Amino acid sequence: MSKEFDVVVIGAGPGGYVAAIRAAQLGLNAACIEYNSYADPKGEVRLGGTCLNVGCIPSKALLQSSELFEQANHSFVMHGISVDSPRMDVGVMMKRKNNIVDQLTSGIRGLFKKNKVTLLSGLGSFAGREDEKWKIAVTRNGETEHVLAKHVVVATGSRARHLPDIPVDNEVICDNEGALAFDGAPKRLGVIGAGVIGLELGSVWKRLGAEVTILEAAPDFLSAADAAITKEAWKTFTAKQKLGIKLGVKIGKVERTADGVRVEYELKDEQKVLECDRLIVSVGRIPNTDGLNADAVGLKVSDRGFIEVDEQCRTNLANVWAVGDVVPGPMLAHKGMEEGVMVAECIAGQKGHVNHDTVPWVIYTHPEIAWVGKTEAQLKAAGIEFKAGQIPFAANGRALGQGDTTGFVRMYACAETDRILGVHVIGNNASELIAEAVVAMEFGACSEDIARICHAHPTLSEVMHEAALACDKRPLHF
Repeated sequence: MSKEFDVVVIGAGPGGYVAAIRAAQLGLNAACIEYNSYADPKGEVRLGGTCLNVGCIPSKALLQSSELFEQANHSFVMHGISVDSPRMDVGVMMKRKNNIVDQLTSGIRGLFKKNKVTLLSGLGSFAGREDEKWKIAVTRNGETEHVLAKHVVVATGSRARHLPDIPVDNEVICDNEGALAFDGAPKRLGVIGAGVIGLELGSVWKRLGAEVTILEAAPDFLSAADAAITKEAWKTFTAKQKLGIKLGVKIGKVERTADGVRVEYELKDEQKVLECDRLIVSVGRIPNTDGLNADAVGLKVSDRGFIEVDEQCRTNLANVWAVGDVVPGPMLAHKGMEEGVMVAECIAGQKGHVNHDTVPWVIYTHPEIAWVGKTEAQLKAAGIEFKAGQIPFAANGRALGQGDTTGFVRMYACAETDRILGVHVIGNNASELIAEAVVAMEFGACSEDIARICHAHPTLSEVMHEAALACDKRPLHF
């Protein structure tokens, strides 16, 4: 007899494990299916998905290590700290990164145990219906068992997009997984794609001594960000940090050589060649829906592989939901988590919801880039009258004390109602500062509301305060 559950979640990434935990908290009998071991030495499945194992968590660990190394080489001296020729032990850095991942993945196992979520190891797929319940196949090591579920949540995540004729081996030619496991800093690093992942990983190895060249097909840099942010980021990354970013590139033949990788490309009608020791291919991600057996049950999947859902993540099938990277929208871990909570609450009969208009974006370069809400271009395209306030970190005492005054906070508010429409930050700790803007927008705040809130002094958050004041043309310190 098959095991029966109220909720079966396929995938234990951010959206999946959160959906399972929340469902269990609400009194539902929940199970979560995961098959990927992410090279676990014991061959056990790893929880947390791409984000925790080979994505946002390990990359941030490496970014922190590389930032400290950069500071030791270039910034300590301004504080009167002398360090003779700092050296980076990449092996130790990688061990630290792996320990962080291990701690967090085991932590999710502990949360499953605490909340009585059943972990099913294997590849989950639809196997039809039985007694008004969904029949789910769980396959591992050639053996298949079946479980029954009243509700199914698909949270299978995404994987790196690979370009045709570029042989990714994750040794010399790498996607995000291989790029997080280098055994040393390459002398010459090539990156295809100047998106979030390409910039973050390129920044890591640039700080550790690599000469980095980033090839981007798009004619514009960071087109999703606000124009003011893009301009500042371009200046900082290229002029100050010497990242070699080339836009409007058409990639040609890519091949391994005895010395590394040879990339042929076209730029402004000129044929060029990039020789590098290692190459990172970072050209977006595609949803993991091909193993679900979706056609057999009639689950609607778009031509691009995304599962079609409504505003509450319901699919076209009764009691089947989908969250995270497998549904349209930004591929952000925190967005998937919020969708997982919403779905679990809806299944339990509550009024779960996600406000996709207040989902923050963050790029963990240095300086960090973060935003929420509309860009200036989007507001103009929609014909919305707005006012703007922008304050540089150079006017902030805490930023000066930290020795890093790069960037600014830029705020847009409705010209008629003063309602905050968007906030954009480039600078130190932008990832943390944006939270205030998210809260403000979620509660429908005006720029005046932030302007009238007392912010601690001296803190970086005062720049957010001053930007709100600037929307009304009354900043106090700039």
